[in-house]
Order: sequence, then structure tokens, then C-alpha cells
Amino acid sequence: MTATPAIPPAASPTVRRRRIARELRQLRERAGMTLDVAARQLDMSKSNLSRIETAQIGIKPRDVRAALALYQVTGADAEALIEIARSAQQRGWWQNYSDVLPEWFEFYVGLEAEAVALRTYEAESVPGLLQTEAYAREIYRRTAGEDGVERKVAARLHRQEVLRRDDPVQLSVVLNEAVLLRPVGGNAVMAEQLIHMSRIAQLPNVTIQVLPFAAGGHPAMSTPYVILNFADAADASVVYLDNLTMGLALEDADQVLGYSLLHEELCRMALDPAASLTRLEQASRNFA
Repeated sequence: MTATPAIPPAASPTVRRRRIARELRQLRERAGMTLDVAARQLDMSKSNLSRIETAQIGIKPRDVRAALALYQVTGADAEALIEIARSAQQRGWWQNYSDVLPEWFEFYVGLEAEAVALRTYEAESVPGLLQTEAYAREIYRRTAGEDGVERKVAARLHRQEVLRRDDPVQLSVVLNEAVLLRPVGGNAVMAEQLIHMSRIAQLPNVTIQVLPFAAGGHPAMSTPYVILNFADAADASVVYLDNLTMGLALEDADQVLGYSLLHEELCRMALDPAASLTRLEQASRNFA
């Protein structure tokens, strides 16, 4: 039994952990072993092995080696996976903010740091990657109070580096028109935020479209979302949903396809990028 071909290591330890999880699950299934049987052979609980295979927790390289031996994977294939497991133990920058970022959101930031493309819809607020410092501070104060607010804002601004790195993420944003009209933090904060978005919208890797009220009902009325795509085909796309207290990553291919088609529909219903930029500039003047 052999593993999949050696995979170049990813930059984000979160993506590495997810990759190891998927490989170990597939290898166990190819070996014809149930979770119960494999867990007993590896001297761990069924629940722990299940959490490893769903990337909820990490796995030490020595335990990866034991699992690969059990699944009869040896040689270069085994060493490649063990090396990925070692790199998965490294710390991402976001882990320096673990005092203010919940674990479920750290997982998302780890995925976002590795993504090559992000597609998102927001109904109520500006997406974090587009927020100014003042707008982000007000959002946190309104949704989570004053505790740790400056650290949270710093983490949010750090995330925005993906837009301007050497190989920047491709970002497609659809905004409900309501986002442009709600004066979060007052007129001055909102005017600055809208001007900032107008500038960001002109980056070659960023597309911002406004979904006008005139478009009427639309298929994303029940939920904002983010779709994350990665450079390596070994890293399957993810749909991420969250609220104040939890996040949910959807990895099923049919679910990802469904949200991808949804995003395409919203892009068709929204103003085109040029008209959206004009609408952003108009909205900013309303708060001047």
C-alpha cells in the first residue's frame, strides 16, 4: 500500500494539519480498517483518532510514523508525510493572538493565510480583510465589548497582508448595499472606511461588487460565507461559515460547488466592478 505522491509543504501549519488528516483517513480506508480497529492498534481512543482525521487536533510525527507502519506505507511516501507532520507543529503568526482569538477562528485564519483565492458575501458589515483600524475597533466593541479589543484589531490588520504579499490572494467580495449605508462608528469612521474600500477595489487582485437593494431577493439572504481555494489540488476548497460563538468549515465537494454557484449568481445580480466603485464613492460622500 502506498501513499499519494509526495506533496510540497504548505506555508500554513493549519493547512498542513488538514492535509495530514485527510491523508491518514484515506490510508486507513484503503487499508480496510475501521476507526475502532485502527485506534486499538495505535493505542489511542476512537474519538482521538476521529478528531485527528477531521483536523480538529494535530498529531505528532512519531504517531504519524506508527500509523503509516500500520497502513503499510514506507519509504519516500512515508517520509514525505512525516515531514509535513513535523512542519504542522510550527506556529502560525495568528497563534500569537490566541489570547484574543477563539480556537475555531484561528483555524479559519490559518486557512486564509494559505488561500490563493477568496470569494465572500457580506450582508451587514465590511469583511475583515477590507476594514480600517477604526471600523474594526468599532465592530469589536459592538459585538464583543472592550476586552482585548486592541489585540483583536491588530490581528485583523495583520490578516490583511494577504492582499499585498508578493503573490497576493485573489479576492472577490459581494457586499449588500446596506453595508454602505450603516454608519458604524459615526460619519467620520464610515467615510474613511468607504474611501479605503474604494482604493482597495482598484488593486488588480481585488474585485468588490455591490448588491443593490433594487436587485430584490437573492439566494444568500440567509447567510454570509467565505469560499477558500488553495494552489495545491491536494488541498480541497473549503466553505467557511461563522457567527459570534462558532465557526463551521464545509469540505464536501457538493457543498463547495453549491456555494460557488451561489457566488456566481450574486456576482451576476450585483453591480459590475466599475459601477460598484462609483457607488462606493457616492456612499462615502454621504458621510463626509
